[in-house]
Amino acid sequence: MRWEVHALPRVDVEGLQINYAIAGVGEPLLLLPALAADVSCFALQLDEYARSFTCISVDFPGVGASDTPPGPYATVEYADQMAAFLDAIGIESAHVSGLSLGSAVATHLAARYPERVRSVTLSSTWDVTDALLRVRVENWCALARALPSVTDALILGVFPWCFTPDMYAERPGFVAEIEAFTRSLPPQPLDAFLAQAQAVLDHDASGVLGEISAPTLITFGARDQVTSTRFLDPMRAGIPHAEVVVFEHLAHAGLNEDPQTFTAATLGFLLRQAA
Repeated sequence: MRWEVHALPRVDVEGLQINYAIAGVGEPLLLLPALAADVSCFALQLDEYARSFTCISVDFPGVGASDTPPGPYATVEYADQMAAFLDAIGIESAHVSGLSLGSAVATHLAARYPERVRSVTLSSTWDVTDALLRVRVENWCALARALPSVTDALILGVFPWCFTPDMYAERPGFVAEIEAFTRSLPPQPLDAFLAQAQAVLDHDASGVLGEISAPTLITFGARDQVTSTRFLDPMRAGIPHAEVVVFEHLAHAGLNEDPQTFTAATLGFLLRQAA
């Protein structure tokens, strides 16, 4: 599988250098990554997406080759930065797709800048951080502080919550491939990981869901133990026009565990929204 995404020269966004990559042709599609993930987050979707869309992958501040400002970070702040990023690269409006932390940012982006968002896909998402999610993320932070690197915390502490037990038992080679690719990347600085984690801990979009007017797709993995389907009802109540897909066999990072199924569902939605 192809994990690498080749980035372009960075662009200045309100004094920060933001790293990004562009692939494909068609209406713009902004891809927003998960906690600690970089421009490669949607790498296994990119070939299919890029046949119909100009795919714009981005490193949030604090990740990858983007600048690392002092924390803490916030999902609202990230949304404002992504609106400014679109300005900086000359994109008036785009389809937006986010995973986990990226979905939280996409939620605020769609609510705060409705004229900039043609459609929004929110995968492994949530409206407001609850006690269980808080414990999960605080555990990850404790591991990141204790282990030699954030990369070790991701592989040993985060990934086992993001994939199903079946994948570890039945596809050890694929698990090893994901781990090797993760270790090939420059490790995220600990302070930046903790600042991003704080954005997850503080996330609350419960009061702005009704402001999202763009066509919306919400996806969950039925076996997700991070942002599980316990968040489905509040998300659907807040965005009543949203389409919903639940992948019965997948967990939090279904886009990696079964990229074909995830891509088919999300690309089908995107193609129905294209002008």
